[in-house]
Amino acid sequence: MGIIRLHNIRAYAYHGCLVEEGKIGSDYRVDVAVMANLQPSADTDNLKDTVDYVHINSIVKEEMAIRSKLLEHVARRILDRIFDEIPIAEEATVEVSKINPPIGGNVEMVTIEMTLARNNHRQQKEL
Repeated sequence: MGIIRLHNIRAYAYHGCLVEEGKIGSDYRVDVAVMANLQPSADTDNLKDTVDYVHINSIVKEEMAIRSKLLEHVARRILDRIFDEIPIAEEATVEVSKINPPIGGNVEMVTIEMTLARNNHRQQKEL
């Protein structure tokens, strides 16, 4: 097994429960780690045998563009797409951080982190 990590994917989005957040938006950071068997790609040197980080970046950008009230909802959509679109992904962790959240204090960022395994993804899809 191996891990492909994308650090500090930046996005401007309109997530949040407050009406103002949906109008003015804010800066976000997303970090993704995908666990998969990387031995085939290490042997073949072929992109089709690995986790394409360009594809992951695209998923993140597309899902960040869809407004949600909760960061958990955004993270779950990203996780669902990783498992739906990247067959060799076995487990993934997504961190979504809101930079300078409007919470009445000097807070650099708020982060939610979710991890999901492929077998749990399948079970939840069936419900």
